[in-house]
Amino acid sequence: MTKKIKVLMVDDEAQFRETTRKLLEKKGFEMIMAGNGREALDRLSEKPDVVVLDVRMPDMDGNETLAEIQKQSPDLPVIMLTGHGADDSAKAALSQGAVDYLSKPCDIDLLASRLSDAMRHQDADMTPDQERKVEAVMIPLAEYTTLNEDQTVAEGIAELKKTFTPQMHTSRIMETGHRSLLVFDRSGELKGILSIMDLLEGIMPGYLSAPKPSTADSLQYSPMFWTGMFTREAQQLAATAVGDLMSPTPPTIDAGANLMEAAYMMVHNRCRRMIVVQDGKVVGVIREQDLFFELERVLR
Repeated sequence: MTKKIKVLMVDDEAQFRETTRKLLEKKGFEMIMAGNGREALDRLSEKPDVVVLDVRMPDMDGNETLAEIQKQSPDLPVIMLTGHGADDSAKAALSQGAVDYLSKPCDIDLLASRLSDAMRHQDADMTPDQERKVEAVMIPLAEYTTLNEDQTVAEGIAELKKTFTPQMHTSRIMETGHRSLLVFDRSGELKGILSIMDLLEGIMPGYLSAPKPSTADSLQYSPMFWTGMFTREAQQLAATAVGDLMSPTPPTIDAGANLMEAAYMMVHNRCRRMIVVQDGKVVGVIREQDLFFELERVLR
């Protein structure tokens, strides 16, 4: 994001506003907050680039607020947030001039993508049907969890767990995790990736894959054979260096590449994420869910 996008967030729920503010500021957005429609109209003087407007608010609801915004700032893009089953309200808002709508609960990555998209469509150099590039939908490197190859598996598991547990959430906003870690060496060069499957493979004792007599089959799968094995192997793995367990670096793709090329590479290489590079440097990660969000956006 080369220019900070200034977002006016309008919602009557204080926790939702604060959570959304923190999550979007972490992603590089500048936030203006309003607790109701009338406050939102007052804050238009701060010149937001995009408005995120809740449909259901007391006194002055989202559709009424949208109508006033259209009168005062007809070129200002507005994204509506609707509750479950509020398609009629969303369609009314679109016909009234809103550029998009999202249903709650809303994934924060999807919201960030829609905000950037709304701003991008305001650019005279971009037509509404122009395809976006990888850099427009990727997760920037600064937002992806990283490890040093000398760190231990125990440390890796602790960091990986954080990607499953949102630091901040409400019933209406979600921060989904990346569920893998990028592993660098001390010089800052990307060496590989650590995923849950790497951890599961790591706790497999060698004798499970070694040739064995057919008469041992019944013993191997007996309850006695498996008892205690998971705990024992996990404990033994804890001090192992992440670099000894990680998978090779996923395929790379240029930040300026077309999204169809990214989709082809994921399918062809049977991978769920790729490393995004620009001028030979790692700048981010593009995941299968990022392409999924773009599929959904195009079909809308």
